[in-house]
Amino acid sequence: MPYLEKLTDQKDLDASIYFEDQGDGDPIILIHGWPLSGAMWEYQVPDLIEAGYRVITYDRRGFGRSSRPYRGYDYKTMASDLHDLIDQLELEKVTLVGFSMGGGELAQYVADYGTDKINKLIFVASIAPFLLKTDDNPTGAPDDVFKGMEQNVKQDRLGFLKEFGKGFVNYEDNKDRVSEGQLNYNFQIAAQASPKGTLDCIGAFGRTDLREALKKVDVPTLFIHGGADEIVPIEPSSKQGHSLVKDSKLEIIENAPHGLYVTHKEELNKLLLNFLGQ
Repeated sequence: MPYLEKLTDQKDLDASIYFEDQGDGDPIILIHGWPLSGAMWEYQVPDLIEAGYRVITYDRRGFGRSSRPYRGYDYKTMASDLHDLIDQLELEKVTLVGFSMGGGELAQYVADYGTDKINKLIFVASIAPFLLKTDDNPTGAPDDVFKGMEQNVKQDRLGFLKEFGKGFVNYEDNKDRVSEGQLNYNFQIAAQASPKGTLDCIGAFGRTDLREALKKVDVPTLFIHGGADEIVPIEPSSKQGHSLVKDSKLEIIENAPHGLYVTHKEELNKLLLNFLGQ
């Protein structure tokens, strides 16, 4: 199996990053959300490969088949993992697609490494640029929301994740679009993740201010968000991101929940392919 090995002088930061590299053509890297893995892209990868793209998915440190270090669940470290993967595969003209928490890696990557190797950016239901409510970010979520998530993970991680999964796809409204089997699969992926990584990533996606990072984006950029997303509010995320990135595009999929990659996969895939083909 292909892995990126990250060795440092601090063993609790070392990581082995699992990735899959399939297809031929211009490269696309798909970055998963919390608390999932690269397996979430099951319904996007085939369409992208059949459209003539080389598709790379990877599991964030602590999740999926990657190793579970005790530390490193901050965006600078995780963007470094992405940077090293691009270097190891010797990629050029890459399109980065980040879902939910994965949008943070896109923004932090640009802030730290620029866009010399980047062709396009696509933020899907992304947390970027800033979810936390502050005096200068009034549409964000109060910190009590993230503190509550952290407390729930500490006290009953599996029980919390089970209920979180239903809200992820607005299950009561989308029973015709998502099966209990899919819910159980998502839960299995989340349950197998590092408890420490699951906990620490809440602070990363909830409290990291990426507004200045997005101002540095200078490649074609698309924001996609569900009109019924109950997990990531659209105002401080995709709408604000769209306002910060010059000449970017914003597409809202009506009635789509946060987990639109499975409930509204046809609509999402069409938007991805249309933007990639421009």
